[in-house]
Amino acid sequence: MQFIRFVVVGFVVLSIIYVLISIYSRSVRREWLEDEWAGLDPEAQAETGREAYVAAGMAAYESGFRRKLILLVYVIPTVAVATLIYVIN
Repeated sequence: MQFIRFVVVGFVVLSIIYVLISIYSRSVRREWLEDEWAGLDPEAQAETGREAYVAAGMAAYESGFRRKLILLVYVIPTVAVATLIYVIN
């Protein structure tokens, strides 16, 4: 019973960490895209609006590799605990 409680609490904690890291990462990417748009020459800014530029960049981010790396929040601690349990026993 203790093991099940450990797994459930661990999953909840890792889920909270995942959500927080995901929100932070999206925020940083959005700020970077806004700064990149502000650095464009005025002609390029006139061609693409700020919101359209950021939306296109965020769509690319959503399907990118960096977003998938955040899933390691679940994998690394699970592997570390499993390895620790195996080594101790």
